[in-house]
Amino acid sequence: GDPAGAEQKLQAAEAILQGARPDDKTNDLVGHIAAIRAMIAVARNEIEIIIAQSQRALEYLGPDNLTIRTITTWTLGYAYQLQGDHAAARQAYTEVLSTSQASGDIISALAAATGLGNIYESENQLFLAAESYQRGLRLFGDQPQPVASETALRLARIFYEWNDLDTAQEVGQQSLQLARQVPNVDTLAVCEVFLARLKLTQGDLDGAATLVAEAVQFMRQHNYVDRMPEVTAAQILTLLHQGDLTGAAHLAEKHELPISQARVYLAQEDTSAALAVLQPFREQVEAKGLQDERLKVLVLLALALQAHGKREEAVQMLAEALALAEPGGFIRTFIDEGPPMANLLREAHARKIMPHYVGKLLEAFSSSVPQQAPPSLTKSGIRLSEAAKSEIVEPLSEREIEVLELIAEGLNNPEIASRLFLALNTVKAHTRNIYGKLDVHNRTQAVARARALGLLPPVNRIQ
Repeated sequence: GDPAGAEQKLQAAEAILQGARPDDKTNDLVGHIAAIRAMIAVARNEIEIIIAQSQRALEYLGPDNLTIRTITTWTLGYAYQLQGDHAAARQAYTEVLSTSQASGDIISALAAATGLGNIYESENQLFLAAESYQRGLRLFGDQPQPVASETALRLARIFYEWNDLDTAQEVGQQSLQLARQVPNVDTLAVCEVFLARLKLTQGDLDGAATLVAEAVQFMRQHNYVDRMPEVTAAQILTLLHQGDLTGAAHLAEKHELPISQARVYLAQEDTSAALAVLQPFREQVEAKGLQDERLKVLVLLALALQAHGKREEAVQMLAEALALAEPGGFIRTFIDEGPPMANLLREAHARKIMPHYVGKLLEAFSSSVPQQAPPSLTKSGIRLSEAAKSEIVEPLSEREIEVLELIAEGLNNPEIASRLFLALNTVKAHTRNIYGKLDVHNRTQAVARARALGLLPPVNRIQ
């Protein structure tokens, strides 16, 4: 953990070697020094230094020094991956997997398998990525190393994306346990963020908020700058689920996270601002060839265009996202967007756009109900029929039913907030959720639709 001290030792070694006669042994030492410098540069993501020192190491290291040559080949692959040169990175990682068998270097093998998985994942090839992560974990077992924890976490994310939430939970917990056995590793915080995402899926807002707060505190305590955007994005998402638009907007603006900023604008119903953020960001990620980021942008663009009243463009954007997502079997990327995405998918299904895949997504919507979903008997004593349930993508929560009843009584948002002792932004969030779940656009439509479904009593029962 003391790179400056390590560099002093390397310089002292070089000073001794300057007076030595060049031979195989001294050349191997020169190569070993360069290999250590490459590894130090990896911790700082200094691409040019990693490449220069790795190439120097491979030039000088003896052919029989398989352990250091294997590690150095991995550092070179890592630099190529950071550069976006996936072909060169794949070649280096594949060589590591081959030579590590002879050298017995399991750690480098796992790192290479994880690197390959990262590349496949960035290209939306989730099946190949999962296969690579599983291969690495089989090699390593459950030994407490940071790279093992990271690999398990990435595998858990893929299971989550495939909507296999039980396996995602199990593997995510394994990743967290591995991370806790290694002091001061940033994977611990990112594991907590992932488990918080699972709690949001289950409707456990308090549990999610607690985990995210712990992750933020841990990252600040250890000053892990590289992973902070990921943790901050989770913090913003949690705030949005809680209805705290002010807090979410502040964080999104402070950290300049385009996807999170767009989510905040959509929550604020400022679709023009959301499109103004997403459209140039789409151009940036497409220019860089970032297929995983491109998928995220296309999904949000489709929702923003739909909310902006440009339904035809929204469907076209969704079709483009579906074409990117289908080969990897993406599911949660769509259903996590809630009722607005379900409405858009139904439109795509009606137009026979990728009917098999869209049908699978709609089926996932219907079965993806939070574990603590309220019973069909509402506070008003009106039981929702099975036929009515089938017309709603996601049941209204008990709190949303309360807000809906007060809307039917004619109360405005400030009055509802006062009656229910809620923040005004929270009431607005509940109202947006009600609109999305009922597939309506205003209060009058919401009340009429709710009465038709039996969510509210008939008109003559309203006092």
